[in-house]
Amino acid sequence: MRISTLAQQLGTTPHAIRFYERRGLVPAPGRTRNRYREYSKADAERIRLLIGLRQLDFPLEQAAELATMCAAGRCDQVSQELQMLVAGKRRQLERRVAEMQFLDQRLAHLSGQLEVGATPRTLINLEKEDKHAHAL
Repeated sequence: MRISTLAQQLGTTPHAIRFYERRGLVPAPGRTRNRYREYSKADAERIRLLIGLRQLDFPLEQAAELATMCAAGRCDQVSQELQMLVAGKRRQLERRVAEMQFLDQRLAHLSGQLEVGATPRTLINLEKEDKHAHAL
């Protein structure tokens, strides 16, 4: 299949697919007589996995390596590796969620204090100054 058809099937753009090829993340496909790229079903599956892993926030190089391993017939090994990687990603996500919740609480507090007329400087620096004063 041609690159435009592949891109449409995968929900991406021909530009993105060419980018993966230029970076050496996926091999260049075969060419037709008129030099059009011609992608096989295996090419499509490899790029589909790469895109799917990227959508799950895996680094591009790591996603490409895993897609390459699977394309080489080592999908069982990829599955095992993904179990560990997913567990790590979920721990990172839990930390980020907790950080975002803390930030939301601080912003809600700031918003409430601003509504009752408190000055921004006092509110924003208060926590750091309190910690510094207790350290002295």
